[in-house]
Amino acid sequence: MPELKLFAGRSNSRLAERIGQHIGVPMGKCTIKNFSDGELWVKYTENVRGSDVFIVQSTNPPADNLMELLIMVDAAKRASARRVTAIIPYFGYARQDRKDQPRVSITAKLVSNLITKSGVDRVITMDLHAPQIQGFFDIPVDHLYSSAVYISFFADRKIPNLAVVSPDVGGIKMARAFAKRLDADLILIDKRRPVQNQAEVMNIIGKVDGRNILIVDDLIDTGGTFVAAAQALKDAGALNIYGACTHAILSGTAVKRIEDSAVSKLYVTDTIHLDAKVLQSKKIEVLSVAEIFGEAIQRGFNNQSISSLFDVDKG
Repeated sequence: MPELKLFAGRSNSRLAERIGQHIGVPMGKCTIKNFSDGELWVKYTENVRGSDVFIVQSTNPPADNLMELLIMVDAAKRASARRVTAIIPYFGYARQDRKDQPRVSITAKLVSNLITKSGVDRVITMDLHAPQIQGFFDIPVDHLYSSAVYISFFADRKIPNLAVVSPDVGGIKMARAFAKRLDADLILIDKRRPVQNQAEVMNIIGKVDGRNILIVDDLIDTGGTFVAAAQALKDAGALNIYGACTHAILSGTAVKRIEDSAVSKLYVTDTIHLDAKVLQSKKIEVLSVAEIFGEAIQRGFNNQSISSLFDVDKG
């Protein structure tokens, strides 16, 4: 029987350690450093020959995170690892999944090709911005859902008169799954985006007045869409407004925007390393997805079904 070995890149070592603690596997020994010119260097300081190697690394910017994953995979393959699985809690560049205007790259496909060509045997990721990205890979992809954490979390709180909101048409499937499992109504926000990273709410479809609201989304970047949606809902008569987001990118002034917004509480996961300003925010609370990834790793190692356990996001 091959040995399970868990390694972490530097993009989210905190989550990797939590995963290791959950499954009772110590973190593998690996040295990663940058030369003075910025080049990356990776060396496994323990034997991985014949082992099942799992590498935890989100690929959000800077680009070093992606390069680090590729080099770690290459090093493991050249060290004769039996199988290499890339655990990518947050798949960066997922929003560039189609050619929506002339002369642009389909960068999500490019990144998928790079990961595949590096020698990865399998990818485990969570809440892809566009689920069809699974088809960009020529290797197996296991797509996990944060709803496995969130649905039980909110069900335990028994929020009265609850309605689930999708902040745009693209998130309707996720919102429908939450609404179905929480026995809540579904509300849709129709928005337009005049320029990148800026959204305007046009219409609210559904009854908002006097309802407690849960806005669900796969990611929050600048916070513009989320905050605009919360304000529009408040203006329409909503009571308490909560948010549930998988990937807390929270770039620029996003944390301050959320602090100053109509949102009562925003719940995020730890798929991305969160800095101090996020962790210290009074309106943001972090739920860990380490247990989900830990169970997926154990099932993958034992060649058991993963989708049957975690595919709960289908409405």
